[in-house]
Amino acid sequence: MISKKMQMLVQNNSVIRAMFEEGKRLAAIHGVENVFDFSLGNPSVEPPEEVKNAIVDIINNEDPISIHGYMSNSGYEDVRATIAKSINEKFSTAFTQNNIIMTVGAAGGLNVILKTLLNPEDEVITFAPFFGEYRNYVANYEGKLVIISANTIDFQPNLQEFKDKITSKTKALIINSPNNPTGVIYSEETIIKLSEILREKQKEFGTNIYLISDEPYRELAYDNIEVPYLTKYYANTIIGYSFSKSLSLPGERIGYLVIPDQVADYENIISAANIATRILGFVNAPSLFQRVIARCLDAKVDIDTYNRNRELLYSNLLSYGYECIKPEGAFYMFVKTPIEDDVEFCNLAKKKNILIVPGSAFGCSGYVRIAYCVAYKTIEKALPGFKALIELVQ
Repeated sequence: MISKKMQMLVQNNSVIRAMFEEGKRLAAIHGVENVFDFSLGNPSVEPPEEVKNAIVDIINNEDPISIHGYMSNSGYEDVRATIAKSINEKFSTAFTQNNIIMTVGAAGGLNVILKTLLNPEDEVITFAPFFGEYRNYVANYEGKLVIISANTIDFQPNLQEFKDKITSKTKALIINSPNNPTGVIYSEETIIKLSEILREKQKEFGTNIYLISDEPYRELAYDNIEVPYLTKYYANTIIGYSFSKSLSLPGERIGYLVIPDQVADYENIISAANIATRILGFVNAPSLFQRVIARCLDAKVDIDTYNRNRELLYSNLLSYGYECIKPEGAFYMFVKTPIEDDVEFCNLAKKKNILIVPGSAFGCSGYVRIAYCVAYKTIEKALPGFKALIELVQ
């Protein structure tokens, strides 16, 4: 029999993944073209041409043993050095390869750093709405996730409640900007105030509180809005990055952690994170794609495609009577449900062959997440269904 912990996880399996599977079931009945699946953040934009060219060139011209073999748990030294140089040029930082650990996507990176930092019953704070897997990642290491309630006015973090809920057991704060599911970018003003609170509480409790910034959507920002680079504002900051969205490579599972020299207990954290990479079973990040992304750090996906989708969906939903803050980044729209029960609203949407995810999966009921990283025509064809849906419940 499976463990009790896994029994609970099986019972509470990801709503997002369940919707994705439901989409495949409905497509088999009604045809793929008649099912409008907005459930999963699976990029619809092709990877940049540089990615394909890099793969072909590496496979054809580099030593196969080197391409596919083991390396340091941190990753290839030259790849890490190249990434550090790229970050420094973009954000005026001073990182070296010793500050970079290659990871199996952002999720792998989060698990590595939480494994590194957490003792049983340590508290990790996050702001609702949040990526639902944070619950499981923290629970993996017997930590406690402390959720700060959503500020549904503009979805910037609720800083007063955050300040009140920090305790002597608080080990870390996870933030995600641009945010999944709202698409909101946390402003510099917010980051400055948040950092001040963290420094104040570290001094009050005599502890180290680590700010973990989960950044898979950093490159997907619209209207020239800047995404603050958080190591500039708070010394105990650790960055988790992924190329899943920035290069449309979610299935390749490639990313990195940035652990600055200024982080408290840096030497031990770096050593422990390398060991965590090994004992969690990752061993190292995928070898081929370490080489690939090192050649593609300046490449970008066509964000204009996502922006077209954003504008089409946002303007039409508002015209139908939906309420929603306009996303500033990522490719999600967090829409207030016209009925109180967001799960029931998603069930009603399924009857229109529209698959969306209830906000309660992100710690914020009364909303739904719509992933608009789909074909433009999918949104066009789904719009009558969205219109009929709100008319049905009004």
